Amino acid sequence: MKFRFQRKYLSLPYILFFLFFVIVPIFLIVFYAFTDKNTGAFSFSNVIKFFNDSTNVNVLIISLTYAILNTILCLLIGYPVAFFLADKKINKSAILVTLFIMPMWINFVIRTGATRDLLNWLNISGGTYPELATLIGLVYNYLPFTILPLYTTMLKMDRSQIEASKDLGANGFQTFTRVIIPLTMPGIVSAATMVFMPTMSSYVISDILSEYNVVLFGTYIDLYFNQNDWNFGSFMALIMLILILISVFQMN
Repeated sequence: MKFRFQRKYLSLPYILFFLFFVIVPIFLIVFYAFTDKNTGAFSFSNVIKFFNDSTNVNVLIISLTYAILNTILCLLIGYPVAFFLADKKINKSAILVTLFIMPMWINFVIRTGATRDLLNWLNISGGTYPELATLIGLVYNYLPFTILPLYTTMLKMDRSQIEASKDLGANGFQTFTRVIIPLTMPGIVSAATMVFMPTMSSYVISDILSEYNVVLFGTYIDLYFNQNDWNFGSFMALIMLILILISVFQMN
C-alpha cells in the first residue's frame, strides 16, 4: 500500500505536544487534587484543608492583588509608550521597540538579580520596602509583554478614523475614549492577559526582591511540591488554573 502524504499530518507534532504537555499534566493535577495523600482514594480533604486555613486564602488574595496592580500599572505605562513607538513619524521606531523589548532576551533570574541590586542602591531593599520592591520588579519584568501586543495593534490601527473624529469636532479626550481605545482594545486585552496570568504564578521575583517577606501563591505551590505533598500542591495549582481561565474568558 502506497503512503500518501497529506497536509493534515503536519498537525501531528502539535497534537502530540498538546496531549503530553497540556492535557496529561492537567489531568494529573485534577487527579491528585481530589485524591487523599495517605489512602489514594477520591477525597475532598484538600478542599477542606485549603479553606480551613486562613493563611492559604490570604496568600491567594495577596497574589490576586499583586496581579491586578501589576496589570494596571503595566497598561498605564505601556500604553503611552506603545502609542509613541507606533507613530509612523518616528523614523527610528524599530530601534526604539528593540530597546524596549530587549529585556525579554535576558535571562529571567539575571534580570531580577540586577533589579535587586539597583533597588538596594536606591535604598528600596526587600527588607525595608518588600511590597514596593516586589511591585517594581513585577512591572519591570512584565512591561515588555504589555508594550509588544499594544504596539502591534496600534501599527494596524486605522488612523483615518482618528482624523475623522477630529474633523467632526471631537476634542482630544473624546477622540481617545471613543475612537482610540475601542480600536486598540484587542491589544489591551492581549496585553492584560499576558501580564495577569504569569503574575499569578510568579514567585521568583517576590522571593528575590522582597527577601522572602512577600509570599505569593506560587511560592506555596512550590513549597508543597518540594515537600512531596503533590495532592495539596495540585489542588492549589488547580485553583490558580481556574482563576486564570476565568480571567481569560472575562477579558475576551
